[in-house]
Amino acid sequence: MQKQPSSRMCFVCGRQNSIGLKAFFYRDEEGRVVAHFTGKEEHQGYPGVMHGGIVTALLDEVIGRVAIAYDLWAVTAKLEVRFRCPVPLGQPLTLVGEMTRLRSRTLEGRGEIRLEDGTVAAEAEGVYIRLPQEEIERVEEELGFWEVVPD
Repeated sequence: MQKQPSSRMCFVCGRQNSIGLKAFFYRDEEGRVVAHFTGKEEHQGYPGVMHGGIVTALLDEVIGRVAIAYDLWAVTAKLEVRFRCPVPLGQPLTLVGEMTRLRSRTLEGRGEIRLEDGTVAAEAEGVYIRLPQEEIERVEEELGFWEVVPD
């Protein structure tokens, strides 16, 4: 698997974001994006269960990073999340994102959060708008940091 770059301040992947999740993402041989994450107490919605907003942020990131896997930049236009069961804290989770459709202006994808036993705890489908080249240049300049960092 090929490790994807991280930014400084992104809430999900930012290496220097003191309140961020600091998740690492990888592209697999099939073009999907995979990550492993274990929620901590500070990520709870209620005791022992991850907050739905954190679950949604993880799903948005894993689907959005499919664009990066294909050397594209895109922003979320629509995200529909389905919670199948509570997402526990303190247990390893596997996030998987994949592209379902690529158009000239949009990328469509789906993502899952799986428990250790393979149960799908949450899933999402999203539509992402591809950024025009001038916007990509502006974002890359503002990021100032976009590199693969060690685990």
